[in-house]
Order: sequence, then C-alpha cells, then structure tokens
Amino acid sequence: MASKIKKGDTVVVLRGRERGKTGEVIKVLRDENKVIVKDVNIVKKHVKGIPNVREGGIYEMEAPLHISNVMLLCPKCNRPTRVGFRIEREGDTLKKYRYCKKCNENIDLVRAKERVKV
Repeated sequence: MASKIKKGDTVVVLRGRERGKTGEVIKVLRDENKVIVKDVNIVKKHVKGIPNVREGGIYEMEAPLHISNVMLLCPKCNRPTRVGFRIEREGDTLKKYRYCKKCNENIDLVRAKERVKV
C-alpha cells in the first residue's frame, strides 16, 4: 500500500514536546512506522571518535517520531489534513492520487498504470 506521508512532505507535529512545530520529512522508516522531520525532535548523541574517519564528541541529530504523531500540511489549503487515495481514469490509464480530505484537492500522483485491452 502507498504511504500517506512521503519524503519531502511538510508535516505538523501533533503530540509530544515538539507539538505545533512544522518541518520537512527527511526520511520515512516504513518498518518502524516512524518519520524523521528536519529540525524537529533534536537529541544529543555521544559519539566515540574513529581515527581518520570522524571526530568524537556530542552531536545533535533528529530522532524519529511515530507516524501517528504527525499530520500532513496540505500544500493547497495550507492546513493539517488527513490523506485519502482516489483512482481516476484518464483514457486508457488509471491514475492513483493522494488527496486532501479538507479541500478535496489532489496533492500528488502516486502512480499511473496502463490498462490492458482484451
């Protein structure tokens, strides 16, 4: 099944200490149902140095958030929204879109599939 949140989407955090912040999705961890959002949920990690590779120290990095704690910010109406899927038929192709459930506008094309004529 297609994911409702993808890399590059702008999302709003709904729960936790980062509630209300917005950011761009850097990575989607599908197996864990988590997303990493740029400049949100910053944690400090103590890293041991490796000679000729990296310097040791305390690094700040983004930690994953559960996907249920973020909501897509619709690019059309600029509000947090749930995401739905719709399939539209255009000639001989079937096109699957993600759409905003608030303004009912298509967000982007998920995939297009050619229909086989029998």
